[in-house]
Amino acid sequence: MNTTRAAERKIRSVTYAGVATNAGLSAIKCVVGLLAGSMALFADGIHSISDMATDAVVLLGVRLGTRDPDPEHPYGHGRMETFAAAIVAAILLAVGALMIQRASAAIVGVHDTDVPFKALPVSVLIVALLSVVSKEALYQVTRRIAVATSSSALYANAWHHRSDAFSSVAVVIGFAATRFGYEHGDSVATIAVGLMIILVAAKIIDGCLNEFAERSVDKGTVEQIKQILSSQDRVRQWHKLRTRSVGREIFMDVHILVNPDISITEAHAIAESLEQALHAQLSRPANIMVHIEPDTASHRR
Repeated sequence: MNTTRAAERKIRSVTYAGVATNAGLSAIKCVVGLLAGSMALFADGIHSISDMATDAVVLLGVRLGTRDPDPEHPYGHGRMETFAAAIVAAILLAVGALMIQRASAAIVGVHDTDVPFKALPVSVLIVALLSVVSKEALYQVTRRIAVATSSSALYANAWHHRSDAFSSVAVVIGFAATRFGYEHGDSVATIAVGLMIILVAAKIIDGCLNEFAERSVDKGTVEQIKQILSSQDRVRQWHKLRTRSVGREIFMDVHILVNPDISITEAHAIAESLEQALHAQLSRPANIMVHIEPDTASHRR
């Protein structure tokens, strides 16, 4: 439980840092975008505001997901984080689709106005570069903590940070394009970025669906569990290993064969020792059920 609380604190800290960063960037982008006449930068500022919405979803998901089990939810509330990840992914899908739609409309209607074409001021480039650097740094930190804590919601939010960095890259490309007199540069780049964001969102949703479908944990973790089981000297054989993920927690059960001549107390001690080894060596919190069987011919697999 202490490990779970420590992970929650890390997730909250990096998410609050994201809220502060997004608030500052959204204000700067919107103001400079309006003053400089860059609708791409202004739209990027709106995208940063959407990042704050996903930050709130992550915080709520973590808050609800780490509540202790209760009579109505005896297996805990870990699925709440998975729901949060799915919501963030859905927002990513909407952001990517909107970027493509707006960029396509800009390409089609770019000559439907009598307003003369003009290059954008340098302030647009400065703000866009600031956004790229800060959001990419935020992505790297958030992703690292998401992997360390096995938080699908935080991992999805990390990619939302990177999608903001990508959209700022599109603004940089658009700025360069205007300097060379090419009007479609930022729109083409925005379409490419939108497609990338949609692909990332689809990958995150696939992971959420796999968890809802009770898919086993990743192969690396399964192999680690098998190695721990095989390293127990007093466990003569094991079988029927089953695993699944519930939020950041692993749920697993396994049947072990022990010396049929030992007492129930000794058999229980073997199971306790196995559980302690699993808890100590696995990087994720684990809910473990060990079924003890006598090592007889009828029980061997």
